[in-house]
Amino acid sequence: MMRRLHLGAFMRPVSIHTGAWRYPGAARDANFNFPLLKRFIQRLEAAKFDAFFMADHLAVLNMPVAALKRSHTVTSFEPFTLLSALAGATERIGLVATASTTFDEPYHIARRFASLDHISGGRAGWNIVTTANPDAALNFGYDDEIDHDERYARAREFYDVVTGLWDSFADDAFIRDAETGIYFDPAKLRVLDHKGKYLSVRGPLNIARPAQGWPVIVQAGASKAGRALAGATAEVIFAAESSIERAQAFHADIRRRMTENGRDPELLRVLPAAFVVVGDTVEEAKAKRAHLDSLVHYDSGIHSLSGMLGHDVSGYDPDGPLPEIPPTNASQSARERIVELALRENLTIRELAARAGSYSGLAFVGTPQTIADQMQEWLEARASDGFNIMFPWLPGGLDDFVDRVVPELQRRGIFRREYEGSTLRDHLGLPRPANHFFS
Repeated sequence: MMRRLHLGAFMRPVSIHTGAWRYPGAARDANFNFPLLKRFIQRLEAAKFDAFFMADHLAVLNMPVAALKRSHTVTSFEPFTLLSALAGATERIGLVATASTTFDEPYHIARRFASLDHISGGRAGWNIVTTANPDAALNFGYDDEIDHDERYARAREFYDVVTGLWDSFADDAFIRDAETGIYFDPAKLRVLDHKGKYLSVRGPLNIARPAQGWPVIVQAGASKAGRALAGATAEVIFAAESSIERAQAFHADIRRRMTENGRDPELLRVLPAAFVVVGDTVEEAKAKRAHLDSLVHYDSGIHSLSGMLGHDVSGYDPDGPLPEIPPTNASQSARERIVELALRENLTIRELAARAGSYSGLAFVGTPQTIADQMQEWLEARASDGFNIMFPWLPGGLDDFVDRVVPELQRRGIFRREYEGSTLRDHLGLPRPANHFFS
């Protein structure tokens, strides 16, 4: 049987490119315009996308005002509020939100995702992240960010607590027998009573088990600690590898870790982030990308670069090489990618800043046919199970992909023409998890 692509849409921010809002024809307020966002998700659902993904930040981006004043992401909706509203405007597409294990409590996370899953009829996904942002730490009463490995150790325990809370009630706990007056069976309620190194949570959760059993578990980290967490918990990974060979190695590593954790490695979907620019010819698509990149101001780029490195490099010679960067608690996978890029292509700080402010990862820039060729190559090489699509600007970049690339993928038989189920697990081919406590 031919393998088929899974497609997610990276929609917060609506474009990761810092010049996106300046592109000719772009909706300048697309990141904070509910009618537009509703139109976007309905277009994606009509194209049969698996999921609509909302990343999140728990602070105004930590950059100087010189860069912040140029950012179209300075104002964004809170993901749960937005996705709950969009659930009522859609019927099938998955709704994935980022929620931090560093600056939130398991009970809150469990309750919000269970609610979203019920409201949407089983379409919720939880992107587990640990937060590496000193400004976010200050917003939650911490003087500094938490150590990288300790964040991941807490996240592992956090996952156990949240999934345990989701399993507070058996699926058939609610009898609702008006004649006897029994609403639920107490024998089918479990008090979690968790006491661990980082967390103490009694439970039970005051909401029925989610419609999918559990919302789909999504992860994006690629550091050593991130891979360990993914091997133990993830069902979908939003990866960041930009070559087939590295992606194959990453995929194999996570599958090995899943096996070591007693998990079935076939129940994993790896979706690398892919920045897609469509043109009538390859040359036209490259020209669009070049014009878009030219709209990145150095003030934006240098602070995007500093954020990825976890170290301020704005004081160094822009036309000199990247200096040796000291260890930090920032995202290690992002830092490793940009340092490797600098070494591989011998880039100056100015050149790296332009890449950081645009998008330095996997990009498909070409015609619908060449883009489909590349996606099919990744799929057939088992380097990915699909892609998390990043649109270059909105609405044009999204419309180009939906109207031109999706039909080509469907013509080749590697992307669905219709949804075959109603839940996000159905779309991804993932089973409903068994309850921890009730068979």
